[in-house]
Amino acid sequence: MTSVDRLPIKMLHDRVLVKTSAEEGERRSSGGILIPATAQVSKRLVWAEVLAIGNHVRAVELGDKVLFSPDDRHEVEISGESYLLLRERDIHAVAAKRVDTNTGLYL
Repeated sequence: MTSVDRLPIKMLHDRVLVKTSAEEGERRSSGGILIPATAQVSKRLVWAEVLAIGNHVRAVELGDKVLFSPDDRHEVEISGESYLLLRERDIHAVAAKRVDTNTGLYL
């Protein structure tokens, strides 16, 4: 049970509350070198899990994984844990089982 489950939060408008996983910070290069989170390049996009959404959010649901730029975020601390607050328009992609691979575009 996360602190978001214990504290009732209602997100407003197009806001999305997400949490990055602990292993998102560190990564390994193709040569096996461990790159710490503090050495991350600012242009690198990050995946996070959606924990709460506002009433005007249309393309994202609870539990989805979303891709966003670390520059477009606001950090918030709730009950001692850090979360990120995003706008739906700042989300670049959504990964979920319900996402259809058919774009509906005619080329």
